Amino acid sequence: QVQVVESGGGLVQPGGSLRLSCTASGFTSDNYAIGWFRQGPGKEREGLSCINLNDGRTYYTDVVKGRFTISGDNARTTVNLQMNNLKSWESAVYYCAISLTPPSYGCRTNPRGYDDWGQGTQVTVSS
Repeated sequence: QVQVVESGGGLVQPGGSLRLSCTASGFTSDNYAIGWFRQGPGKEREGLSCINLNDGRTYYTDVVKGRFTISGDNARTTVNLQMNNLKSWESAVYYCAISLTPPSYGCRTNPRGYDDWGQGTQVTVSS
């Protein structure tokens, strides 16, 4: 059974940084992608970034490009999301998810493309 677990959330001041980690287990494929998402109160789940652990390609949505960095290690099945210069409106529950059927190259940030999700970790950006 696939399990996905996030960690690293917390309280940070506007302009500050946090690093989230995602660990996935319970599968044997080397061809998979990990995506990071967030969902604020009353909002839809929003894709942020993803990484294909088979070819190493990454993708960032415009809202986080230049501020967030995704990195991963296939051997350890752990993916980190370094978030810098956080804004107050980015307070949300952050989720990671795994896709065991990624595209041939790279990855996508559409939540529908992901199979198993973590429980989420709260990020609060506030002074």
